[in-house]
Amino acid sequence: AAFSIDTISRRLYTTKIKDLITGEYLTTSIINTNGGVVWARDNQTLFYTNKDPETLRSQAIFKYNINSNQSELVYEEKDDTFSVYVMDSKSEDYIFISSYSSLTTEFQYIKSDEPLGKFKYIQKRQHGLEYSISHFGDYFYIFTNADDALNYKIMQTPVSNTERSNWIDFVPHRSSVLLEDLDIFKDYMVLTERKNGLSKIRIQSWDGTKDEFLPTLGETYTLYTSTNLDFNTSKLRYVFNSLTNPSSVLEYDMETGSIVTLKEQEVLGTFDKKNYVSKRLWATASDGIKIPISIVHHKDIHLNSETPILQYAYGSYGSTIDPNFSITRLSLLDRGFAYAIAHVRGGEYMGRNWYEDGKLYNKKNTFSDFISCSKFLIKQGYTSSSHLYSYGGSAGGLLMGVVLNDAPEIYNGVISAVPFVDVMTTMLDETIPLTTSEYDEWGNPNDKDYYTYMKSYSPYDNVTAQDYPNLLVTTGLHDSQVQYWEPAKWVARLRELKTNNKKLYLNTNMEAGHGGASGRFDALKETAKKYSFLLELENHIK
Repeated sequence: AAFSIDTISRRLYTTKIKDLITGEYLTTSIINTNGGVVWARDNQTLFYTNKDPETLRSQAIFKYNINSNQSELVYEEKDDTFSVYVMDSKSEDYIFISSYSSLTTEFQYIKSDEPLGKFKYIQKRQHGLEYSISHFGDYFYIFTNADDALNYKIMQTPVSNTERSNWIDFVPHRSSVLLEDLDIFKDYMVLTERKNGLSKIRIQSWDGTKDEFLPTLGETYTLYTSTNLDFNTSKLRYVFNSLTNPSSVLEYDMETGSIVTLKEQEVLGTFDKKNYVSKRLWATASDGIKIPISIVHHKDIHLNSETPILQYAYGSYGSTIDPNFSITRLSLLDRGFAYAIAHVRGGEYMGRNWYEDGKLYNKKNTFSDFISCSKFLIKQGYTSSSHLYSYGGSAGGLLMGVVLNDAPEIYNGVISAVPFVDVMTTMLDETIPLTTSEYDEWGNPNDKDYYTYMKSYSPYDNVTAQDYPNLLVTTGLHDSQVQYWEPAKWVARLRELKTNNKKLYLNTNMEAGHGGASGRFDALKETAKKYSFLLELENHIK
């Protein structure tokens, strides 16, 4: 068994190997990996991804033989706007190398029982062509945006003829349905689809006798397929939770239609899901687009101008923030808070176009959407500016930085976690981790037009002499995504220019990275700090 560890929180892993028969550890110690490995069928060759220790880009694929204790370079990605990883097919028949950027992917493959073979291309990269590969029988199934399939489709090609000219439609593109995932079994194909913001799991048999959706309830839930490693089974494991229901792992028998709950997330104390209510609201953006908001609160709370609301969003990279259950959030809900998720553009909650409308020259839609949601909550009488709080982390921390500059008067407090706020300095420095791979998301500031647009919203560059709300900023010394000096210099400028005496905290975890503290209790302590900040502002604690 190969396993990988990171003791610094920099996302640079060391891969080690344990003999499962003897229980002994091999002398293997492969440094600077991304943590993932793939075994070939000879039980002695493994493929791994090497990372550049400075830029942290996944840059090359190596294979390692446990008998010779030797590594050999298999593939090096020379284009620094691309990264690489290695994976195997669920059928275990093939090993794939993928090169990827924000907008383009490329796959190479060998048979898993031929680790000494030469990798061949499925289809060489074409700018804007995204695809991923699954294997079944004599075919590769290709999840792709080919032929302008904005919301993706599935195509099929023989394993013997993989070039783009041989791809044929298998599941066609639909403008109103976003395809999110494909999972293949011996007798069934499982699709995860999203329509009007809501995820559905669709079961289709290869022989065409079954085509059905798993049942769901409500509009504020999270639904996705879980880990399904067994190719030959008829049982599908999936996860369901909502803003009011703890997470459950369920097993659906695709032959009989029966559903069994394997495990439900345990909530200690006197928790009763009936004590909480949730719903989906729709705010109107500045350009007239309807923005969904998922909100939850205790049933005894009547939302009014005195209700404290914590509004969260992310809004970048097409990452969808679904309405999920949180045990720690109960602490706020039981103290009278409501919690709202603004499904702003930049994610894919409403489809791929939702992402396209929140990136590059459309990035400001993300920021204005969030502010529009905040104004909606105030206008509808759900809260007021004296009791409205906002929260976002990483790229969501950038969102918080822009919101602070553009609409500081409508929030009593803001939490900005590991925030990407010094956009210009970072994006102009190609030695900083992730910079070159980010051009497709934000733009390349070496281009004058992008430079001007990005600088017009970069939080650090737009701090002005004005009143700012109370602010808590968190960062980690070893952060690999957003270097610690970004939030530090941002806070310094805010302290210099802000014109009021509202609270402004910078909390730096000297032992953590982008994901915060490791370990159950240390992570809870970090959450407690954030909640203490909010509760103090609401005079709930002294």
